[in-house]
Amino acid sequence: MLKEPLLKIQSLIHHEGRIDAELQVDRHSEILAVHFPGQPVVPGACMLQIVKEILADTLKTELRLVRADNIKFLSLVEPSVSILQLNITYKQTDNDFRVTASLFNGETTYMKLQGIFTLR
Repeated sequence: MLKEPLLKIQSLIHHEGRIDAELQVDRHSEILAVHFPGQPVVPGACMLQIVKEILADTLKTELRLVRADNIKFLSLVEPSVSILQLNITYKQTDNDFRVTASLFNGETTYMKLQGIFTLR
């Protein structure tokens, strides 16, 4: 089990249907030490996981990603990138949440996601 999370939430604002978060990359994380040693980058799985965790925590429910219609990893998140912005928009239907998320810093977008999360 990791001692510290790779991506730490620095701030979070929730308005109905939208979540905006600022994340700090822990450049000393154990994950970065083993994910491409010598040229570490934040794993795509960690980017997807932070979307799920923030959405679930904010909505106070357990969620599971069941469909990812569109996931794009557009740039590598290197440890030198210390702050990331995460925008999540969602629409709740009967049993699921339709989600669009974007992880970026300034003009650089690292990941985009369109998917469906269901209640666990």
